[in-house]
Amino acid sequence: MKQEVNAAKVLGEQNSLKQKKLYGEYVKQKTPKCSWLLNMINAFWVGGLICVLGQISTNIWIGLNISEEDAKLCTVVVLVLLSVILTGLGWYSTIAKFAGAGTVVPITGFANSVSSSAIEYKKEGQVFGIGCQIFKVAGPVILYGIFSSWVLGLIYWILKTVGFIG
Repeated sequence: MKQEVNAAKVLGEQNSLKQKKLYGEYVKQKTPKCSWLLNMINAFWVGGLICVLGQISTNIWIGLNISEEDAKLCTVVVLVLLSVILTGLGWYSTIAKFAGAGTVVPITGFANSVSSSAIEYKKEGQVFGIGCQIFKVAGPVILYGIFSSWVLGLIYWILKTVGFIG
């Protein structure tokens, strides 16, 4: 009787190992192959292109006799607007698949995240759809942004009070 239990146990372990091996092969087969070097190059030049567009926008605004500070604000609005338009047309996700992390330049990536949430949940209505769901992305960013600035401000104040910084 004891031998039968041990034999069943061994057989069960062999089946488990075989299943794990088969699953591992299946995962290898289904996992897309990617070139890390090509992905980094694409992320670099697309992210750089977004930054260059931002600089061109700033230069255009300054050329229209707007102060540098206001020109930078106008550039932020332009980049957010372009990001939202591209997201609405469904093009931002195509660019993101190609460029990966290159599209996560802070202002455009955040605008894409927020606007895609709004677009996804618009069927649920203005309040419970767009209004609530948009803060799934924006809420944590705002919360941790405010909290980290408070912590850094506190550290700065302590260092200044003890005379470590001038």
